[in-house]
Amino acid sequence: MLFGIEWNTADNWTFAWSILPILLRGMVVTIQATLLGFVVAAILGLILAGLKSARARWISWPARVFTEFLRDTPLLVQLFFLYYVLPEYGLVLPAFMTGALALGMQYSAYTSEVYRAGLESITHGQTEAARALDISPMRTFGVIILPQAVPRIIPALGNYLVSIMKDVPVLSVVSILEMLNVARIIGDRSFNYMVPLTMVGGLYLILTLVASAGVRILDERLPKQGIPLR
Repeated sequence: MLFGIEWNTADNWTFAWSILPILLRGMVVTIQATLLGFVVAAILGLILAGLKSARARWISWPARVFTEFLRDTPLLVQLFFLYYVLPEYGLVLPAFMTGALALGMQYSAYTSEVYRAGLESITHGQTEAARALDISPMRTFGVIILPQAVPRIIPALGNYLVSIMKDVPVLSVVSILEMLNVARIIGDRSFNYMVPLTMVGGLYLILTLVASAGVRILDERLPKQGIPLR
């Protein structure tokens, strides 16, 4: 008995089927925020990795400081800063874009270290051979070094993809209707939290298992051997 309403097993199954379409719409938002956040993390992480490896200290030092700031401050603080502080300076972003950007910036600090490890795993002989063949440094990095480094770091990047997905519920504080926020609203209105929260847990489990399997398949199929220079 809950607030004068009796929820038996049949009622719970009926209730679950009735709210499933709403939760699935929230799941779509969760997936969209995850993918956009991961794209930001992957691109910004690569840029930070390149800047931190620069020989000029005036380039590498600010990149390292920025990375440490992202890594050592909570995601929630960064999210509030983007959502509440930037508008005071005329930069107003939609809540969804702000949340995805916050996720991407937070995890770019970690993906930058993954990129760095992958790039350092490529032997210096590759760069020296490219230089001997008069290949420009930019082309060497984009065509020779990076394509060899990325397949080696797919598992680590996949782990951060799953981590981003599990951090999406934080975006509910800026009124983004992802799965957990939708489940909370349903619970507030129906006085039944067990069913929607259990369903969200199950949907998250399915998403993470699918994402992990996809990363595993991608890792197995991508070649990891070196690229011959001709």
